[in-house]
Amino acid sequence: MGRNRLEAFSDGVIAIIITIMVIEMKVPHGENMAALLPVLPVFLSYIMSFIYVGIYWNNHHNMLQASGKITGSILWANLHLLFWLSLFPFVTSWMGENHFATAPTELYGVVLFMAAIAYFILQQRIIAPGAPTLRRAIGRDWKGKVSPIFYFIGIISAQWSPTGAKLIYLGLAFLWLIPDRRIESLLIDSKE
Repeated sequence: MGRNRLEAFSDGVIAIIITIMVIEMKVPHGENMAALLPVLPVFLSYIMSFIYVGIYWNNHHNMLQASGKITGSILWANLHLLFWLSLFPFVTSWMGENHFATAPTELYGVVLFMAAIAYFILQQRIIAPGAPTLRRAIGRDWKGKVSPIFYFIGIISAQWSPTGAKLIYLGLAFLWLIPDRRIESLLIDSKE
């Protein structure tokens, strides 16, 4: 299978994930701005999840651009990542509908943790058959190494402070929003 086909399939799944997340938001009853207050937690959880899905989409795109041959193990690793991303609509809705209660916030963290692990596995599967550009670009990848640790801390802390867990998840999202130009710059350099 070619890289373009894998990327198109992944883009389609991610687009569906975002669509499902927005469909899960219910229109409030009422015609004034106060009617929005009860759905504010759902909207806030949607924003955070949208940011996370966008981060994965962006990094996934850059990573595939640096990939070489697409193997069967890459296909399965990609499906593994898409599986965890496909759970975002469920955990987003559950967390928002229950005003960031303990169990939904913990499960949200589990999905974030597992998506990070799945992304790491996909990255390693792409590097394995020979993607020297990606290997050089990733280097030490400190964000990729610390994120699962902090997701795990968020999961544990949700038992005592769901707000603390949300702040950890949000902080990591903002960490990843800061563009990481390593792959992009190496791809540009290799084309010149």
